[in-house]
Amino acid sequence: MTTEELKDFLDFKAEQYNTPDFIKDDPIQLPHQFRNREDIEIIGFIVATIAWGNRKAIIKSGEKLIKLMGESPYEFVMNYEGQPLPFVHRTFNHQDLSFFISSLQNIYKKYGSLENAFSLNPSEKGMQQRIMNFREKFLEIRHDPRSDKHLSNPAKGASAKRINMFLRWMVRNDGRGVDFGIWNSISPSELYLPLDVHTGNISRKLGMLTRKQNDWKALEDIQKILIGFDPADPVKYDFALFGLGAYQELETD
Repeated sequence: MTTEELKDFLDFKAEQYNTPDFIKDDPIQLPHQFRNREDIEIIGFIVATIAWGNRKAIIKSGEKLIKLMGESPYEFVMNYEGQPLPFVHRTFNHQDLSFFISSLQNIYKKYGSLENAFSLNPSEKGMQQRIMNFREKFLEIRHDPRSDKHLSNPAKGASAKRINMFLRWMVRNDGRGVDFGIWNSISPSELYLPLDVHTGNISRKLGMLTRKQNDWKALEDIQKILIGFDPADPVKYDFALFGLGAYQELETD
């Protein structure tokens, strides 16, 4: 497949999967239950954080989370006083949830919004730096170090798949009804692919990636290709790569 043929193929697949039908089988359906900006952000962020494993299991855990918050996430966060919460999703347990809620409360009080926590200083640039700035702010309150693992650190080579997915949800605004596009301080051109085992395997199958690890270096490699295809909206190809893997249109090893 030539570069032009590959671009045409991925453009077609992105169009195919980037529709409201995508929502019903994906964890993004959970923040779509809300209209308030802060409610969308909070549920979106925590659901993205626990988004590994079977999508049905992620959705089930997300539904439990919404019930725990009384279906008013922002109000719950801002009034939270540290009470124990019966919640677990794989290795993300009640201690982690308690810390995440407390940290979100701190961010809204101290920085004004979750979006502001991803801001850059005038001398800084790049999504990697945005994520590291956010991570520093998020971890600034007292917490059990075990919770650190739930916030990927690109400075240590992590691809930060779940944070990049959350940012796609918040930033992209293409009018197709899937992503929310409620943040304006980050351009869609800055967004990075949520790289994981599935999108990584599809990228290798298509000859877009040779590096074996799904780390930040691999992400940079594939990002260059996606920017070449669409510099204004490179992460739209997440729909194509994820869809090809999730619906097994291409066999992967």
